[in-house]
Amino acid sequence: MTSLPIRVFPSAAAVRRIGLGLLDCTLPRAQWTHEAHLAACLWLLTERPDMVPERNLPDIIRRYNVSAGDINDDTQGYHETLTQLYIRGVRGFLEVCGPSALAERANLLLTSEIAPRDWPLWFYTRECLFSAAARRNWMEPDRAALS
Repeated sequence: MTSLPIRVFPSAAAVRRIGLGLLDCTLPRAQWTHEAHLAACLWLLTERPDMVPERNLPDIIRRYNVSAGDINDDTQGYHETLTQLYIRGVRGFLEVCGPSALAERANLLLTSEIAPRDWPLWFYTRECLFSAAARRNWMEPDRAALS
């Protein structure tokens, strides 16, 4: 897979802006990048104890997608297996990250082993991961077990 440049976050305010923009559906669609997905998850896990990402994030993302003019169906939009996998990955990252400021934590996450866009393919075959079933529901990995 071709490596794309990492878009880092210059401040905690930039990370919070992503998270808040996702929640209130004001984040411009062009800013809902791979890095933003990871940072929003990290922000929810660290600064929003009132939310349980495994429970809340699916509807948050679906609502945001619709507000941005996207469609959530069997081929595009929200993807349950990817969302739940990355929540697990970000939780694992936070367990070993150690204390640091929000922007530093987000940027460390973007250089961690879970940050590459092809990280899910360590655990899933393309056929499984990109199936309608995996988009709709959590699927256990079919390539390698999650640690």
